Amino acid sequence: MPVWKRLAVWPAGSRTKWAVLLLWLLLAFVAGPLGSKLTSAQSNDATAWLPKSAESTLAFEAGKHHFGVGNTLPAVVVYSRDGAVTAEDRAKADADRARFTHYSDGALAPVATSQDKKALLLTVPLTMHGDDGFNQLVDHVKDMRHQARTGAPGGLQVDVTGPGGSAADLAGVFGGVDGPLLLATIAVVALVLLLTYRSPVLWLVPLLSVGLSAALANAVVYLLATHAGLVVNGQSASVLTVLVFGAGTDYALLLIARYREELRHHTNRHEAMALALRRSLPAILASATTVTLGLLCLLAARMNSTRGLGPVAAVGIVVAYLAMTTLLPALLVILGRWLFWPFVPRAGADTTTDAEHGTWGRIARWVARRPRTVWLCGAVALAACALGGLGLRTGLTQADSFTTTQESVVGQSTVARHFPAGSAAPFDVYAAADRTTEVTAALEHTHGVARVLDPQRSGDWVHLKAVLADPPDSKAAEHTIEQVRDAVHAVPGSSALVGGDTATRLDTARAYTHDERTVIPLVLAVVFLVLVALLRALVAPVLLLASVALSFLAALGISVLLFRGLGHQRSDESLILMGFLFLVALGVDYTIFMVTRAREEAAVRGHAPGVVRAVAVTGGVITSAGLVLAATFSVLGVLPAVSMLQMGLLVAVGVLFDTLLVRTLLVPALALDVGPRLWWPSALARQAAVPAAARGAVPVPGPARSGESGASESAAARPRH
Repeated sequence: MPVWKRLAVWPAGSRTKWAVLLLWLLLAFVAGPLGSKLTSAQSNDATAWLPKSAESTLAFEAGKHHFGVGNTLPAVVVYSRDGAVTAEDRAKADADRARFTHYSDGALAPVATSQDKKALLLTVPLTMHGDDGFNQLVDHVKDMRHQARTGAPGGLQVDVTGPGGSAADLAGVFGGVDGPLLLATIAVVALVLLLTYRSPVLWLVPLLSVGLSAALANAVVYLLATHAGLVVNGQSASVLTVLVFGAGTDYALLLIARYREELRHHTNRHEAMALALRRSLPAILASATTVTLGLLCLLAARMNSTRGLGPVAAVGIVVAYLAMTTLLPALLVILGRWLFWPFVPRAGADTTTDAEHGTWGRIARWVARRPRTVWLCGAVALAACALGGLGLRTGLTQADSFTTTQESVVGQSTVARHFPAGSAAPFDVYAAADRTTEVTAALEHTHGVARVLDPQRSGDWVHLKAVLADPPDSKAAEHTIEQVRDAVHAVPGSSALVGGDTATRLDTARAYTHDERTVIPLVLAVVFLVLVALLRALVAPVLLLASVALSFLAALGISVLLFRGLGHQRSDESLILMGFLFLVALGVDYTIFMVTRAREEAAVRGHAPGVVRAVAVTGGVITSAGLVLAATFSVLGVLPAVSMLQMGLLVAVGVLFDTLLVRTLLVPALALDVGPRLWWPSALARQAAVPAAARGAVPVPGPARSGESGASESAAARPRH
């Protein structure tokens, strides 16, 4: 036996199971304190997410190097009332200006008054120092909001907005929900496991195993973030929790189902677990490998946040795989058969015919009677659902980004009512100082630029700030930035760089477009190669990949309609890439589970009976796994961020499509219609052409006849045990 196979069954050994348990207890002891520090290692500053080659990043570096403003983010305090502002209001704003000076390295600009005399505007460049600079900024915004309201005259509305206020609100969205997100995930997984096993005890074992794996994954990611420069933000940390629980529970369901099956044939539970591990490990390993390699494809992305998510999520998958194939089986063997009470599997109970006469057996036989009709109708239905994706509009504005009311959104709306809409976030232009006049003229003659502020010179460089006529988070503002860049780049010798909040949004959208075109084909290629290596065939991987891709398009179409129904007309730029990655990499899991079993059964029974048998025996566990994963991703809806709500909903819908339609009907029907050629060019394609009766297997994918099923099934199945 190969070394890796001998190591794989260690958790099933009568002595080695204790060593496995002890190792995990030691890991849990070390991982617990480290994993709890992951929040402190997060970087939710948008400047840390940008690609280094983006012009907004280069502008950021120019400002930092030549003007020392690279470590600042402006917060805007807006004071407004229904009527004209009073002298007392102005005194309050001036007092705040003096008080807030210590948050910035330089003097603050005078308080500005709107043309309608109903609002005042105070801009405070918040300075960030050291590695903890972003957390300092968040604290500063909290303090400013408290101090600005303290002592405010009656009837005066005060809001802190601008890029600094938005960053603080975003940090608050992700920073304060780790506990509720974890509790909601645990509750959902526990409920599904309880309904699946119908046992008051068994569900606790996989839940405990996946909980320890989540703690270890958080610890590993924390170490990579603090010592290897891995970029971790609130989004990737939230996805990590959900992914570990979802994928880990999937692996647990598959292993426990196979273990229960073997317990019905073996009196020794250690032997049953060893066989269950050997026979389920290829599918679980292929699944984990597919997802891990697919996630690592994100390393080819330009966006630092996207590139960082790849290793973060890959760590979660690897740790979940290790826990479910070592800790879980060790616990199951240590605790014994009684865990399954009241449905304890007894040795000698042959449930082969029960599986084929159950719900999934009836579905499999129904598909086998009209496979072509079934897969054609399924494909048409999915294609029809995909049409909803034609209405997808990307690009969330600040107001669209949250499901709850945030002060920065309210403040931005107030600024837009009383000042040029871009006043809360002027954009930056850095250029050669001897071209100041020409660059200023180019800015002033660009449609969409409301006004250009006084230049600031430092050596051979000049820093110009300009106010947009449109809201800084609008498509119109992004179009203006494009025109501004064309205009200032056309000035000979200007070396101009355009940055700022709107420029960052524009460069982010462009980076996501690049990443979609780069990462999606890479993920498809990786998944295809893994399937080829697993199935040793070419036809099956092509059909499986096509079915998963069609399922993704259908899920996207339905999700877009659901987004609109929930009042969200736009989606985050990352939705397509992240949704595709999770659905293709995770969605193919269920097909892997079913098709690897079909290949195993086809080698014994023949192609058609093998496919039917595979659907019958894997239907329940795969459906449960799909429900767990869909439910865990839907938990992302507890986050008050539209991007996370949409991603959770998209993945949940896609997983349900994969579980209930693609894996249940479409793939089996395709496999039956294509026939043994599905396994080409492997030897199984030729072997499957031999009449099943010649190998002693069940000859037809139909109901067993009285008096025949037990003997024939036993004859086919016993040599495998």
